[in-house]
Amino acid sequence: MFQQLAARLQEAIDRLRGRGRITEEDLKGTLREIRRALIEADVNLEVARAFVEEVRERALGQKVLESLTPAEVVLATVYEALKEALGGEPKHPQLKDRNVWFLVGLQGSGKTTTAAKLALYYKGKGRRPLLVAADTQRPAAREQLRVLGEKVGVPVLEVQDGESPESIRRRVEERARLEVRDLVLVDTAGRLQIDERLMEELVRLKAALRPDEVLLVLDAMTGQEALSVAQAFDERVGVTGLVLTKLDGDARGGAALSARRVTGKPIYFAGVSERPEGLEPFYPDRLAGRILGMGDVATLAEKVRQAGLEAEAPKSVKELTLEDFLKQMQNLKRLGSFSELLKLLPGVGRALPQGFQVDERAFKRLEAIVLSMTPEERKDPRILNASRRRRIAKGSGTTVQEVNRLVKAFEETKALMKSLERRKGRGLMGMFRR
Repeated sequence: MFQQLAARLQEAIDRLRGRGRITEEDLKGTLREIRRALIEADVNLEVARAFVEEVRERALGQKVLESLTPAEVVLATVYEALKEALGGEPKHPQLKDRNVWFLVGLQGSGKTTTAAKLALYYKGKGRRPLLVAADTQRPAAREQLRVLGEKVGVPVLEVQDGESPESIRRRVEERARLEVRDLVLVDTAGRLQIDERLMEELVRLKAALRPDEVLLVLDAMTGQEALSVAQAFDERVGVTGLVLTKLDGDARGGAALSARRVTGKPIYFAGVSERPEGLEPFYPDRLAGRILGMGDVATLAEKVRQAGLEAEAPKSVKELTLEDFLKQMQNLKRLGSFSELLKLLPGVGRALPQGFQVDERAFKRLEAIVLSMTPEERKDPRILNASRRRRIAKGSGTTVQEVNRLVKAFEETKALMKSLERRKGRGLMGMFRR
């Protein structure tokens, strides 16, 4: 997520670290690098200029030239400016007893997938959503939403070819009433580019259904091009909020940093993976922290809660087995990509090299090794003799060396945890006493 922008911003700020007071020229050089990083990330030129000027004013207001820790002052001011550029305080749609939301956007922006993700998200919060496949020209688009609806367990109402907006309204209202659906998500028609026919169709459908929210789905990979799309939809249909998709890809960040300031519309949600669960409420402060390598503990805690892991009581070190090890690996998989989890930890994101990725296949190999063991072997790895290890390697499609490494790593981790448990409460220096 914004790896290139994050690396450039952190590099510009890190040049001030370890120095005492800085000169005005030093500050100008840092701001010049920040501006260059924003422009390379395809941020709107006027937005980039305003951003740098805001950082300069904030930094001078905090007397950065007199500070003995200028890097920390500039980091704090860039964080505040990033947060404001992304929207300041988080804003989310207000739900009523009955709600109708439109999803609009170009074909390929992830609009249909986002409709299914929203349905699953609010279904998990106790709502009863209904998906409406409202593209009257493209049967394939309706079929895509029907398949996604089955996947997330939400019913889908499909419109007919050439069906009128009034007929769609009557059928939607009747279905919602009969099935007691309180959140209707309308996946409107999408095209490869904006045209008058598309806009007229959306205007008529909006007049018939009178949606409470009109969510514009923007592809974060498209950069500044997304801004003209946003302005065109807002002028004709009236957008109330934005959803940014594909933030887990190699997005340069231009759309996210420019959209809020150029359109004046809040960013409600962000698509962070292709999985049905890969949709998160958008928090400007959290994303700003992640871009600057400051971590995002709040999002990590939410992932743990949503996965239902916080209620599990930890065992004593003596009771730990490879069965527990397997369970923890499976829990980690439920939280998402391990590479992304590491970046949520404060300080870790800054330490990781650009483009760092954990080999998720290694986890699958470890899981296969443990699953190839008998319950007795998982409980007590000490009984694993040479013939047992060969059998496990053959059953898991790995090598004996990989089995040996796993068992050794488990025993060493267990020994370390025992050592820490014994020294707990003896103070910090107790960790280093022999």
